[in-house]
Amino acid sequence: MRQTILEAALAIADERGLDAVSMRSVGLRVGMSAMALYPHVSSKDALLDGLVEVLLTELVPLADLDRDADWWTRLVALAQAARKLANRHPSAFTLLLSRPSVTPEALRATDALYQTILDAGIPDDQVARVERLLSTFVMGFAASEVNGRFSRGTLNPRSRRTQLAPTELPAHYRLATHLDIPIDFDAEFEADLDNLRILLQSIRSSPDSPQRPN
Repeated sequence: MRQTILEAALAIADERGLDAVSMRSVGLRVGMSAMALYPHVSSKDALLDGLVEVLLTELVPLADLDRDADWWTRLVALAQAARKLANRHPSAFTLLLSRPSVTPEALRATDALYQTILDAGIPDDQVARVERLLSTFVMGFAASEVNGRFSRGTLNPRSRRTQLAPTELPAHYRLATHLDIPIDFDAEFEADLDNLRILLQSIRSSPDSPQRPN
């Protein structure tokens, strides 16, 4: 029953947005009262944690990981799968940026990423930091792409900057030629990943691990 409840919550988020997900709305979807859900999901927080689980368990099959592939091939597959997942579930996907992985199934998905980073040769004490770096970039890019942050919005780049004089937006005017070019997000994502590959290679080859500030 728990899986049915979580799938109903995801369907509501897909149809009406994450704000529409509540114990009451999910109960109505599955033909139960909100109170009857509590033996299966103990609270609204548990419901949202369950949605994180559903998303992450959908992510790994999307990546179609070849366990014998090299570490970079696996990381790219996970990154591209995240973009696909964001397109499937744009509203619910934002939960991956706001909630930790706490359920057993969600932890299994996170473990697959940890293992890939370990296989890259990243020192053990740097794996969690590198995971945060990678996941924040990938999920942030994917969420921004599908939820409108990268769109032109109501004004194109030229119309935006001409609201103010060049003296007030010097960088915008200097970069005008570049900012006005249509963006190929597929190419940009691949270029960003390649930059990250270089960074990861530098981390694994560095004899000194970065020290945390006191």
